[in-house]
Amino acid sequence: MEEKSNKYRTIFFYKEYFEGFYNNQRIKVRNKILWTLRIIETLPIVPELYLKHIEGSDGLYEIRIRQGSDIFRIFCFFDGGQLVVLVNAFHKKTKKTPESEIEKALKIKKEYEHEKK
Repeated sequence: MEEKSNKYRTIFFYKEYFEGFYNNQRIKVRNKILWTLRIIETLPIVPELYLKHIEGSDGLYEIRIRQGSDIFRIFCFFDGGQLVVLVNAFHKKTKKTPESEIEKALKIKKEYEHEKK
């Protein structure tokens, strides 16, 4: 994530939650993930196509990735407005995001907030 001159946000991988998922993906998927993360870092306003707030959640967002017919979601939240903290991710196979994935992301978010204190 270079390009410091026009960077609006910084992406932060919290623990190994996201990295394990990322390392297990095909190269095309990893490249698309990196491309999408650069968009989130460098655009002043990120289109909902790439970053969407999860209704009814406590500040949880999903980064939306499509590679071919595959759909992936990476959960994240903001810390202080400029820092985007990535937590868990999954390969989406149903129309609705599984509640268990959202609950897992919220649990990781609480863990992060607790450790920060």
